[in-house]
Amino acid sequence: MLDKLAGIEARYEELDRLLAEGASDYARLAEYAKERAGLEPIATAARQYRTLLKDLEGARALLDDPALGEMAADEVRGLEARQVELEQRLRLLLVPKDPRDERSVIVEIRAAAGGDEAGLFAADLYRMYTRYAEDRGWRPELLSANETGVGGFKEVVFQIKGQGAYSRLKYESGAHRVQRVPTTESAGRIHTSTATVAVMAEVDEVEIDIPERDIKLDTYRASSAGGQNVQKNATAVRLTHLPTGLVVTCQDERSLTQNRLRAMSILRARLYELEETRRQQAEAADRKGQVGTGERSEKIRTYNFPQSRVTDHRLGISSYNLAAVMDGDLDVFIDELIARDQAEKLSGSLAPAPALADDED
Repeated sequence: MLDKLAGIEARYEELDRLLAEGASDYARLAEYAKERAGLEPIATAARQYRTLLKDLEGARALLDDPALGEMAADEVRGLEARQVELEQRLRLLLVPKDPRDERSVIVEIRAAAGGDEAGLFAADLYRMYTRYAEDRGWRPELLSANETGVGGFKEVVFQIKGQGAYSRLKYESGAHRVQRVPTTESAGRIHTSTATVAVMAEVDEVEIDIPERDIKLDTYRASSAGGQNVQKNATAVRLTHLPTGLVVTCQDERSLTQNRLRAMSILRARLYELEETRRQQAEAADRKGQVGTGERSEKIRTYNFPQSRVTDHRLGISSYNLAAVMDGDLDVFIDELIARDQAEKLSGSLAPAPALADDED
């Protein structure tokens, strides 16, 4: 661990020097600054840890001193407790991070089983995530919507712009289930409906190169939920990625160019997610029972309205404040998902973690 920290500190100092020297290549300087910002928490904690080890060595040297031994023993106990905390923090900082974590996201919600009720539930989920985004200071933006005509969505695609959005929302991918009495149910019977959520990191053009020959572009008139034309010109876009068969439609902007740009953004995110899924499945080290695999068929959460209960099946925990959850209060689940994910990554990358010797350098 100390060897890793020494290497990170050396790179951090090198980046300091490179940034101080400056360069005519501003793109490279931006890369240096971004890398330095990522290493700064580790470098700072590493320096604190080395200082603590020196202080601990000095305090232990005074334990046999008749006059200062008792005071030194108190100091040693305090420093040892701090050592345990700092070592745990450093191990977490050294766990490899998902490079997509700091990115904005594109979210797709689709009504599944349940007819109109599933569409209404998809609309509820859309509102839940937009409220969550707004509460965190992120900016939600509707990209595409296919309405049911009764206030629901067959499919809704939206973007959430904000640093770190993917790091928290990536755990929301999967099948969401609702149990409640639909507004159309006269007998008062409880129905079960589902909607699927897919959360994808936003991808830059340079990361996913899509040759024009691989795309079939169709244009048509944008329509409202009732099927009436709201545009006389063909401004809606349907993109088909020929190698994979993926189809993206976008009609909510008023110009063909804007709809095409949005559709391309969604297509890039889908292709990136598809490739990332393939890569993870191909890795033998892909950990078992991982939290939030992102599989759309995986039932992750149930929203039980009669009992005002929301249960996360991955965690085995429930919240009995369904109204707050539907209003965007998701951190009760997301915080625990992140904590368990970090713990599993930590045990996988560092366990068994030997105790650090105080005299190592």
